[in-house]
Amino acid sequence: MKVKVEVKLKTGHFDPEGDVTCKSLRDLGFLVEEVKVSKVYTIEMAAGSHREGEKKAGEMCRKLLANLTKDDFSVEVLPPERRTTQKSKR
Repeated sequence: MKVKVEVKLKTGHFDPEGDVTCKSLRDLGFLVEEVKVSKVYTIEMAAGSHREGEKKAGEMCRKLLANLTKDDFSVEVLPPERRTTQKSKR
């Protein structure tokens, strides 16, 4: 099973990386109002059910991936990937 975990700063916490990125985009001529930075983890794990996968991922966040003082997190169980024989073009 794969889960996607997103960790982002809680409202009201200063996001220096987002602010620098916002300023840089403005310097490049983009009309940007705000940039917020988050981390996304895609985790492949063993879990017997959708609910168990969410529970395990939440535990991972509380123990390591997120600092609950300043971070919020969300967990999404991803659908199984379909295997294809076609190669994607870039």
